[in-house]
Amino acid sequence: MKRIGVISDTHGTFDDTLKLFLKDVDEIWHAGDIGNIETAEAIAAFKPLKAVYGNIDNSSVRYHYGEFAYFKCEEVTVLMTHIGGYPRHYQPKALQKIQSCRPTIFIAGHSHILKVIYDKVYDTLHINPGAAGCYGFHNVRTAIRFTIDGSNIRDMEIGNWERDKKTAW
Repeated sequence: MKRIGVISDTHGTFDDTLKLFLKDVDEIWHAGDIGNIETAEAIAAFKPLKAVYGNIDNSSVRYHYGEFAYFKCEEVTVLMTHIGGYPRHYQPKALQKIQSCRPTIFIAGHSHILKVIYDKVYDTLHINPGAAGCYGFHNVRTAIRFTIDGSNIRDMEIGNWERDKKTAW
């Protein structure tokens, strides 16, 4: 059994708010736009990190993390990318990966909009954790945590916090 925290679009933010929400997870999965390698290192020092790069990430982040990550957690397969879309609106490259990998969970970021949608067509749970960082057009910072127990995905919780309006782009 593993507790998982899923974040995206931190844009250089890994603060006490996120640490408190993620303190009891076993792993953190980051769906891109980490912000910089120092933020990735801070997250990885806090909890084991699986991550992909996002469109704002520089070459040092891209050197350490790929565009896609495909892995297994317990009996659940996971496919993660930054720009992936959502059911019936997947990006072409993401759709090809979904069709070939057939993941149990598909995670994407980029939109800054939290979504959890079961995709009946591909029998996959789509998760977009929204934006956990302080920079961007979103008004609320969000993150997700849940438990994977064998093949069961359960106890999903959403964290959300008002974003300081002074940090808008």
